[in-house]
This record gives sequence, structure tokens and C-alpha cells, in this order.
Amino acid sequence: MTKLKSLQSLITSTIVASTLSFSALASVTLYAHEHHDHSSKALEQSVSGEHRSAKHKARDQYRHPIETLNFFGFTPEMTVVEITPGGGWYTEILAPALKGTGKLYGAHYPDTGEDNYYSNSRKKLEKKLASNIIFNEVVLTDFVPRKQSVLAPQGSADLVLTFRNLHNWKDAGVEQVFKDAFNALKPGGVLGIVEHRLPIGIAPERAKGYVSEVNTIKQAKAAGFRFAGASEINANAKDMAQHPKGVWTLPPVLRLGEKDKAKYLAIGESDRMTLKFIKPENTRFSDFKEKNKQ
Repeated sequence: MTKLKSLQSLITSTIVASTLSFSALASVTLYAHEHHDHSSKALEQSVSGEHRSAKHKARDQYRHPIETLNFFGFTPEMTVVEITPGGGWYTEILAPALKGTGKLYGAHYPDTGEDNYYSNSRKKLEKKLASNIIFNEVVLTDFVPRKQSVLAPQGSADLVLTFRNLHNWKDAGVEQVFKDAFNALKPGGVLGIVEHRLPIGIAPERAKGYVSEVNTIKQAKAAGFRFAGASEINANAKDMAQHPKGVWTLPPVLRLGEKDKAKYLAIGESDRMTLKFIKPENTRFSDFKEKNKQ
């Protein structure tokens, strides 16, 4: 009789434990689903907003901003850094999605007072941000290619993003900016990269503006990041990468003008890698400084 009661007790305990585990799993799954829906809704509102021009919205079919940011784990409560926002294509999506709940840093070239690309680019960005109240919470910081830069206060960012910029910085610049991103991120924070992808086996000089995915992963790991995965969200199988004027042959630049325009419009924007990296949870800033003090 005692053995029977013990067996019944064991069975009951097992059923209760299984029920609790299932309930906990269901709760986590529900939370993740609701969290994803919350983020997607905020991004959908930004993407469809009237503050975005028809010209910019026309690029959505190639750049998949909602899917891309969801892949990187974006939420409206995050502190996000966008490196070199340029004309603000992604800033138009990030700023309203984060407004009032999160924070957005735009790490851009400083205005040195000179009449050059970098200073003029900063002036144009500042003018854009001042043009609409939707951007009034964006904080600009200074980013200088190939020099150590404070993209955001140390250890403050949940997500650091850069879109189609690596090819401008060359290897030395990429290695430095990855160190800067690592420094800005919290432990567990994410570095998200979208870049024109160099096909395997093609020499870089034959595909200007395209970057090796293998080398990019290697550089990020060297800066201390853990590779968390790749997505084909922004892939384009029609792009063979070897064009007369490099990646700028394709839209939206169309460097050849009217020559073969229909051909390049049919290809669309470039084939792109979409990579996600994580700053390890156990990282200490003293470890980072020792590793990246050069």
C-alpha cells in the first residue's frame, strides 16, 4: 500500500511539474510573440508615415526595413546607434519608432568647417533632423573613419547598426569601427550589418563597392563579437556584382544614366549580406580596453 501511494505521489508530482513547465513555456512563447508584434507595429507605423517621401518608400522593396530590424531584434525601448546615417533613409524609420520610448544616436561625420564631403554631409543631416519634430530626440555624435570614435556613451547601446557603409571604410576603418561599436554596446548588445556582398571567387577590383562576407565575419570576431547568424532578407540572386561602374551602376544611383537603364532596373538594388553579431554577456570593459587599446 505504501509503495502504491509513493508511486501515485511520484506520478502526481511529475504531472504537476510537466504542467508548470508547459505553462512557463507557453508564457514565454506568448511574451515573445506579443513583443514581436509590438515592435513590428511600431516599425510599420514608421515605414508608412507621411514624413517619408515616395522616393524613399520605393526602396522598401529592396531593403526590407521591417524584416531587417526584426532580425536584429529591434524593440522601441532600445538605445540604438546608427553609424553614418547619410541622407537619413533608415533614420526616418528608426527615429519615430524609438521616439518617447527609446533613444537614437546618429554617429556621423563631424562638421569641421571645411567645404568637403564630410562637413557638408553633416550639415545636410542636421538640416533634415531640424525639419520635422519627429526627429527632435535624435542625438548626433561624431564618427571619424579609421580613428577611434565614441559612437555613444560606453556600454549604453542595445543595438548598433550600419547599412551599406563598410565598403567606404576599407579594412582598417572597418576594424576600428567594430571596436568602437563593441565599446558602445552593453554586454549582450547586438551589432547589425547590411552590406553589398562580394560573390565568393570574385576579386574585389572586379566588383567595386562589394565586400567579402567571410572577411567581415572574421573582422567582427577579432573585435570581440560572437557571430549570431545571417539572413538572406536582403539577398538578390539577379545581381552578379560585376558592373561597369561597380555597385553604383545599379539603382538607386544608376551611374550610367540612361545607358542600359532598363537592364539595371530589372536587376534592382545589390545583393546584400545581413549579419548579426552579439557582444558576449561576460565582457568587462577592462577586458575590452586591454584587447583594443592599440
